[in-house]
Amino acid sequence: MIAVQIEGFMRGLGGKVLFITGASRGVGRAIALRAARDGAKIVIAAKTTQPHPRLPGTIFDAATDIEAAGGEALPLETDIRFEDQVYTAIDQAVTRFGGIDILVNNASAISLTSTRETPLKRFDLMMDVNVRGTFVCSQACMPWLSKSPNPHILMIAPPPDLNAKWFGPHPAYTVSKYGMSLLALGIAEEFRSQGVAVNALWPRTLIATTALTMIDMPREAARKPEIVADAAHEILCSDARLTSGNFFIDEQVLRAAGCVDFSRYAVSPTLEPRLDLFVSE
Repeated sequence: MIAVQIEGFMRGLGGKVLFITGASRGVGRAIALRAARDGAKIVIAAKTTQPHPRLPGTIFDAATDIEAAGGEALPLETDIRFEDQVYTAIDQAVTRFGGIDILVNNASAISLTSTRETPLKRFDLMMDVNVRGTFVCSQACMPWLSKSPNPHILMIAPPPDLNAKWFGPHPAYTVSKYGMSLLALGIAEEFRSQGVAVNALWPRTLIATTALTMIDMPREAARKPEIVADAAHEILCSDARLTSGNFFIDEQVLRAAGCVDFSRYAVSPTLEPRLDLFVSE
């Protein structure tokens, strides 16, 4: 079930420490910038230190933008497939900022390919980043999250749905993303009594990130990453003890918060945005 009620709303993320994976571009960067406007401290845990010809944006570019928006930034080259890099990044984050209040498991690998068209190397990448990386980051951050007055983990993952239509076209990718969703469900229940909120957030429509162009999806029929960032902000500002174990959809979160006009998020105001994967009308 998708919950849209967020309880115990608090005032902003000023002073909070956010550890965001894959924050050098796309949705992760947008979430970081939204938090920066509150004066948050952002750990940019991502791999890109040099510009990529098809995927612009580095951890250092993101850090510059975060600080210009009013936040503090710590760019750390981190490949979440490797636990030693994750733990090193967390140690550096705690040394710099004194703790961790929020973990955003945003980093993700994608390949919308059938069984026969998915090389095992790509299969392993999706499982290592999407599932294992999410688990490692959640595990490694938990000792620090448990010390925070309002700790949150947010997975960028879809509501789980066993309808075969989501599996048939790209079973490996679907299993990897649902792996993140099931981790959200399990970790939320495990740490509910300790007051650590664990939720998942997914866009209702396509989101115009650079990754979208790499999988031949129409950017014009998409929304800007800021819609996910604004929804994430609503969730992360909520009372962790009252808001956990939910699978949120960005538009539903913002409607519940009073938003009725979504035109500002549209890439093209003349095109109706297309539904994202794993979302039905």
